Amino acid sequence: MISDDRVELVLDHHSYVPYYQQIVEQIRELAKAGQVKEGETFWSESDVSRQLGISKMPVRQAFQKLRSEGLLVIEKGKRPVIGSGRMPWNFQELRGFSEEMRRRGLLPSARVLSSETVKAKGELAQALRLEEGELVHCIKRLRLVNGDPVAVVTSYLPAKIFPNIEKQNLEGRSLYAIFENVYKRKLNWAEESIGAVSAPEDVAAILETPPGSALLLIRETTYDSERVAIEYSQSLLRGDRYTASVISVRSRSLPKVEIATTRKSF
Repeated sequence: MISDDRVELVLDHHSYVPYYQQIVEQIRELAKAGQVKEGETFWSESDVSRQLGISKMPVRQAFQKLRSEGLLVIEKGKRPVIGSGRMPWNFQELRGFSEEMRRRGLLPSARVLSSETVKAKGELAQALRLEEGELVHCIKRLRLVNGDPVAVVTSYLPAKIFPNIEKQNLEGRSLYAIFENVYKRKLNWAEESIGAVSAPEDVAAILETPPGSALLLIRETTYDSERVAIEYSQSLLRGDRYTASVISVRSRSLPKVEIATTRKSF
């Protein structure tokens, strides 16, 4: 565990910056300077609130934000541990973005950036197994965790499978929930590819990251239980927040796992 004589948190009571944000910024700086290291046990919420002479509420807010950034790893009943600053994205799990974030104790949300109907062609038509010219809903959303932007996701959905989907609550519900509960499409598996790109200026502005910074690019086609392609998406995730995590198994009794073949839905 870190020692009190090595690091110290202080608050500027005359600053307009909220207490929780002051705590977040100080812990970020401690990690950046190497004064706290990955794997070290950190103070609890009670320790920090007692040290600073404040209530637990702003400390809890700070810890939640740092958890969303991967700087704190928090498990129920255990003291926080300093993380790597990146959250692993396990592509072996068929789990939606909202479901995954809530499982980690974080608050997911979405903002619709654009929604239109286009004609399928080229790569899009091939990915969704459509004829050239068939109509597809194109929905671009910003995904947030605890209010912080983490990904821009563009989803392409066959209009014949999802009529009037643009009228659904695309900010308050996950696409997974809409697919399964509204359109009765049971999700089964997906094909996925993962790469890295530099953030163009428009995307960088949305994700609040410098232009040219590293982004994870994920292309995926999702299939339902009838083996029908129901979604093709392109996701851009902040590379300073997330890393790809894939488990490969060498066994005759288990299916071969190749990197980027199973799905994470946003």
